[in-house]
Amino acid sequence: MSTAEEATIDGAQRRLGSKTKFALILGGLTAFGPLSIDMYLPALPQLTAELGASESQAQLTLTAVLLGLALGQLIAGPISDSVGRRRPLLVGLVVYIVASVLCALSGSIYALAALRALQGAGAAAGMVIARAAVRDLYSGVEAARFFSSLMLVTGLAPILAPVIGGQVLAHTTWRGVFVVLTAFGTVLLLVAAFLLPETKPERWRQPARLGSTFRTFGSLLAAPSFLGNALAGGLGMAAMFAYISGSSFVLQNIYGMSPQTYSLAFGANAIGLVLAGQINARLVGRVATEAQLLVGALLVSSVAGAVLLTSAVLDLPLPFLLGALFVMVAALGFVMPNTTMLALADNREVAGSASALLGVCQFIVGALAAPLVGLGGTGSAVPMATVMFGVVVASAVVFLTLGRRGTTRTEVVASSAGQATAAPAERPATERPATERPATER
Repeated sequence: MSTAEEATIDGAQRRLGSKTKFALILGGLTAFGPLSIDMYLPALPQLTAELGASESQAQLTLTAVLLGLALGQLIAGPISDSVGRRRPLLVGLVVYIVASVLCALSGSIYALAALRALQGAGAAAGMVIARAAVRDLYSGVEAARFFSSLMLVTGLAPILAPVIGGQVLAHTTWRGVFVVLTAFGTVLLLVAAFLLPETKPERWRQPARLGSTFRTFGSLLAAPSFLGNALAGGLGMAAMFAYISGSSFVLQNIYGMSPQTYSLAFGANAIGLVLAGQINARLVGRVATEAQLLVGALLVSSVAGAVLLTSAVLDLPLPFLLGALFVMVAALGFVMPNTTMLALADNREVAGSASALLGVCQFIVGALAAPLVGLGGTGSAVPMATVMFGVVVASAVVFLTLGRRGTTRTEVVASSAGQATAAPAERPATERPATERPATER
C-alpha cells in the first residue's frame, strides 16, 4: 500500500474517531434492508383492505422491495468502486427518502409496488457500501471482528422491525410506517453526510465502464474462493429464510404455541444469533482463523440440523426441536461474518462489486428457501427441517470444496484498460513487516 493510500485510510479513521461510531453508522445502513422488508408486515391486512387489493397483490409489494434490494446492489457496488463510497451512498439515501414519502402517499397497490422497488434500490446502496467501506479500512482479523460487530444490528433488526411496525399501527395507519422509515432515512442521510468520510483512496478507483463491470463480475465469479464463500453465505442465509418462513406454522399450528410464546422463542433465537456474532469477534485471530471458525460452525450447524430433522420425523418432544433450532440459528452468527470476510478478503480494489455480488447471492439463494418450505406443506415440521438441514450441509460442502481454495490467493483488479484481471494478493499482515502494514493492522 502506498503512503498516499495509507494517509487516506488514516485520515478516514481519524474523522471517524472510534470503531464504535463507525459500527453504529454502518449498522444503521445494513439495517435498511430488514427494516424496509419487515416493518410494514403487520400493516399488510390493513393496507390490502384500504387499497382494495387481493392478498397476492399485497405480497407483490414485498417481492418488489426484494427485487430492488438485489438489483440496487449490482448498480451501487460497481459505481462506488469508480467514484468512491460517499456519493453513491448519499444518492441512495436521497432515493430511499423520496421513495418512502411517495409510498406513504400512494393510492394504488401497483404504484406502491413500484415505489417499494425504488425504495429497495435506495436501501441497497447503504447495505453494499457498508460492507465495502469495512473492507476499505480493515483487513484480516480486524475486518472479521468488525463484520461480527455488525451482527449485533443485523441480527436484531429483523426481530425489532415487526414490533416497531406494530407499535406504529397502534397510533396511526399503514402510511405511518413509511413516515417512520422516511425519518430513519433522513437521520442516516444527515449522519452519513457529516460524519462518514470517504474510505476508498483515489488510486483504487476504476473507470465506470459497463464492459469492465461485467468483466469484473465474471472474474469474481470465476475465483473459487469468492464463489465458494459467497455461496456458503447464501446457503447459510437460506437456512435463516427457511426458519423465518416455516417456524410460525410449525411452532404454533403443530406444537400449539401461543403467539406470545412463539415470539419469546423467536426472540431467544435472535439473541443467540447476536451473542454468537460477538463471541466470533472475540475468538477470531485469538483462538482460530476465520476459516477454522467457519468450519467449526458449519459442522455444529450440520449436527444440529440432523437433530432437527430427526425430531421432526420421529415427532420427538418440543425441547429437542427448539434446542436444534437455537443452535442452528446461533451458528449463523459465525457463518455470516466469516464468509463475508473471506469473500471480500482478496478484492480490496473492487470491494464494491464484490460486496454487490455477495449481497445478491445471499438474497437470491436465501429467498429460494421460503417457497421450498411452503411446497412441502404446513402440516408437519419435516419440510422446514429438511430444507434447513439440506442447505447447511450444502454450505459446508461448498465451502470445503471451493471456499478453502483461497489459500493461494489472487486478487481481482481492474486494469487501466478496463480489463478485469487477476493479480497476486497482498501478503497477509502477519507475513509483512510492520512498516508495510496499514495503520489498522499494526
